Amino acid sequence: MELHLTRTTNEADSAYVVNGMIAFNAMHMADDLKGRYEPVTLALKDDDGRTVGGLVGEVCWNWLEVKYLFIDEAYRKLRYGTKLLEEAERLARERKCDFIKLDTLSFQALDFYRKQGYEVYGTLPGAGRHTHYYLKKELTS
Repeated sequence: MELHLTRTTNEADSAYVVNGMIAFNAMHMADDLKGRYEPVTLALKDDDGRTVGGLVGEVCWNWLEVKYLFIDEAYRKLRYGTKLLEEAERLARERKCDFIKLDTLSFQALDFYRKQGYEVYGTLPGAGRHTHYYLKKELTS
């Protein structure tokens, strides 16, 4: 049998790869961490119920990973980003996570995350002609 490589946008193909990786990883995880996966979405809404920002991530094993944090321009610098991260931290502690990790580009929110107690543990220069920063905040201390 010969295998064929194809480009695809088929969700079933994507799910096969993701689920296969999850199953493989689970074989190597401590028993108390197996099955610890939970999507996280925190929505920031105005008085009319319109979403104006939020945070999207996932609890995975012993950490919470923030994939996206966005707030409409009109609501920035009003501490809503801080409130979103504080709520994510509460959720992570409830789920017994050891740390939170996230990433940002040099034109985004590096200083904001540092003020929230996140520390850079890696960088990738040249990402879209910017620097990509990887940050983490310990929750166990």
